[in-house]
Amino acid sequence: MRRTGSLKAAELGTEPIRRLLFKYAMPAIIAMTASSLYNIVDSIFIGHGCGALALSGLTVAKPMMDICAAFGSFVGVGASTLVAIFLGEKNYEHAGRVLGNVIILNVILSTVVTVVGLVWLEPILYAFGAGPDTLPYAYEYMEIILFGNILTHIYFGLNNMLRSMGHPKSSMAATIVAVTVNILLDPIFIFGLDMGVRGAALATIISQAVAVVWQFTIFCNPHELIHFHKGIWRLDKQITLRSFAIGASPFLMNLAHCLVVVVINRQLVRFGGDTALASYGIINRFTFVFAMIVMGLNQGMQPIVGFNYGANQYERMLRAFRLTAICASIVMGFVFVLGECAPQWITRIFTHDAQLVEATIRPMRILCCSMWLVGFQMVTGNFYTSIGMAGKAIFLSLTRQVIYLIPLTLLLPTLFAQYASGLSAGADILHEYSLLGVWWSLPVSDTLSALTAGIMLFFLKKNLAR
Repeated sequence: MRRTGSLKAAELGTEPIRRLLFKYAMPAIIAMTASSLYNIVDSIFIGHGCGALALSGLTVAKPMMDICAAFGSFVGVGASTLVAIFLGEKNYEHAGRVLGNVIILNVILSTVVTVVGLVWLEPILYAFGAGPDTLPYAYEYMEIILFGNILTHIYFGLNNMLRSMGHPKSSMAATIVAVTVNILLDPIFIFGLDMGVRGAALATIISQAVAVVWQFTIFCNPHELIHFHKGIWRLDKQITLRSFAIGASPFLMNLAHCLVVVVINRQLVRFGGDTALASYGIINRFTFVFAMIVMGLNQGMQPIVGFNYGANQYERMLRAFRLTAICASIVMGFVFVLGECAPQWITRIFTHDAQLVEATIRPMRILCCSMWLVGFQMVTGNFYTSIGMAGKAIFLSLTRQVIYLIPLTLLLPTLFAQYASGLSAGADILHEYSLLGVWWSLPVSDTLSALTAGIMLFFLKKNLAR
């Protein structure tokens, strides 16, 4: 008798691509949208319950959360891609061993990150752009998040595994459980128990613990093709190395994003103060909603592309990529329209501070002007990860995050300031133009990285056609 997972995996190589992408991506999109809505609701609660400085504190804490996510993706994305490839090769024994590696590696890495983070938390946050007014909020939030870091790692790792096993709806359910519990606990902890940002962090950790229990009930089912059993609880050197090689792209992407945010935070504080930092946080949370939809599309594409690559069905693989890229471009095009047409209304969702609302309008229009290109770039990077081309995926992710953006973030403020100096502007105007240079570095980087992705894809298609 064949197990459920084997039958579900087989459809990846036979069902129509449009139907498959809808089936696998829709649960992921619902889950990602729910997760992003949680982040918005969380920010609204914090913004209205703790003030604008608390939002700035969370913006400072974001790079450290990106570091935690980087180590989680190092294990989870690599392992889930490997599972999809193994299933495409019908190598069910090795696919089962990946599960044990996911748990063990997540426990080890999350423990190291937690210890290091707690010991050096204050100097890390200062390095990330915290000041005397924002440090208390960032510190209180991250302290709780770090204590629950092991749950975060396991939660994301097992969710990736569920999608690659052919259980996108179960993965979606785990996320919705976490989001629902989180949203219910937020007002209780923040307002009812007057815990402030600590309450928001505690709600996050408790919700993930509930989701992990849900996931464990699925992986304890012996009828699943991949499940917990005695033979998987040891590290497999080859699986670990291959997982790390594939997971290196999202790992470096998250680390690079952390570095970029640190550089941008420091430049924003330098030229615009805490108000500019809070503006950046609001814009990030707005665009994050739609970026998560694209991530949901990517998660739906990943097992389809990985399976068909492993089965040498390249035309099906490319069809899945094309359809995903089109959908992602439409989603991020909507961000462009909203950001250009309604920045004031979007900002007022997060805060009633008139100064902060006014300061966010122009930057939102600048940052959103290139968003219609970002969806294509995100899908292309994930495509290379899904077929195990770690080197190309790493390079592509670094183009947007490091190779283009960091130099531009440092260079454009100087160029804009020199232009203002030529106009005999005063010190205040020089700072204003320098701040504009920081804002414009993001859309310029997005445009250059999208062009790079297009060129790389052109040559990949030529190689596959040979």
